[in-house]
Amino acid sequence: MAFNFAQYEDKLKKGVEHLRKELSTIRTGRANASILDSIKVEYYGGMVPISQVAAVNVPQAKTIEIKAWDSSALPAIEKAIQKSDLGLNPVNDGKLIRINIPSLTEERRKELVKYAKKVSEEEKVSLRNHRRVANEEIDTAKTKGEIPEDQQKKDKEKVQKTLDSHILLIDKIFGDKEKEMSEI
Repeated sequence: MAFNFAQYEDKLKKGVEHLRKELSTIRTGRANASILDSIKVEYYGGMVPISQVAAVNVPQAKTIEIKAWDSSALPAIEKAIQKSDLGLNPVNDGKLIRINIPSLTEERRKELVKYAKKVSEEEKVSLRNHRRVANEEIDTAKTKGEIPEDQQKKDKEKVQKTLDSHILLIDKIFGDKEKEMSEI
């Protein structure tokens, strides 16, 4: 039985998408609605993401507006944002919440870049673990006599090339995020 490259590649793609999503929640000096994705609001006894109780818009480069579908949820949304570790100060006018995104201090910017690098490195480790598992499956297939030795070598090379291309993609995503965070 031949090794399933589609399944392997799918795992790598999911890892890259996970990283992309994770990095999109890191605050930069620019308004980005996805930084609120990780914040949960207490609403009718349950904890739900802001996106399930309100519309989140970015009308200007440094402003996020949150318009709750039920205005009684505004205080809970405001409280959840204040309690988050994003360092944002929401302003509730009774109809919607405005958040002005302050510029990052140099120290905070360095912390965020360090965190983004850590997350990127963890994702690379995860992808390398997928490679290890794939190589073990290929070796097992060779041991069982399902594939010849030359096929084993070709499969392992293909696994490595696929990994390399996804590692480069992770480096590019991190580089773009680092550049975005470094802008003042």
